[in-house]
Amino acid sequence: MSSGKSRFSGSDRFEYLQALVTEFQDTDSADAKEQVLANLANFSYDPRNMEDLRRLQVTELFLDMLTEESENLVEFGIGGLCNLSADRGCRDQILESSGISLVTGCLSSRREETVLSAVATLMNLTTAASREHTTSPAVLQCMLRFSLSQSARLRNLACVFLQDCCTPAQVERAERELQGHTQTPLGIPLPEN
Repeated sequence: MSSGKSRFSGSDRFEYLQALVTEFQDTDSADAKEQVLANLANFSYDPRNMEDLRRLQVTELFLDMLTEESENLVEFGIGGLCNLSADRGCRDQILESSGISLVTGCLSSRREETVLSAVATLMNLTTAASREHTTSPAVLQCMLRFSLSQSARLRNLACVFLQDCCTPAQVERAERELQGHTQTPLGIPLPEN
C-alpha cells in the first residue's frame, strides 16, 4: 500500500520520462508512438514533472505533434500542451515557440477532445503578452460559433473563454462582424459527437 509518497524519486522520475522521450524518438511503430505520447500527456498533469518535462523539451515535442496527419498524435499533443500550459515555465516555452498559431489550428479539428484541449490551452495562454493573438477576431468568431454548439462541453467552454479571456468590447466587435452571416456553427467544421 502506498504511503502517499511518489513511487519515483526525483532522479528516477527524470530517467523514466527521458526513457519515454527516447522511445518516442526511436520507435518506427505508429502505435508505440501514440502510446508513448499519451503517457507523456498523462505525466504532464503532475506539477512535480514540469521541470523535468521542460528540460526534456516535451513542450516542443507536443507542439511538433500538432502538424502531424495522425489525429491521435494531434489529440495527444494538444492534450499534453493543455496540461503543460497551466505551468508558467511551460506557458512561456509555448509562447516563445510561436505555439499559439499551432494551437489555434487545432480549433478546426473534427475531434471534440482536440478542440476542447485547444480552447483550454488558449485560455491558459491568455496573458497580457499574448492576448492579441489568443483573442484575435478569428478566434473570437470561432468561440462565438462554438458557443452555439450542440455539445454542452464545447458550448460551455467557449462561453467561459468569451467571458474570462475577452473584453465585452471584443465580443461585441466579433458579434458585429458575424452579423449578416448565419450565426450557426456551420461556418466551421465542428467536432464529431
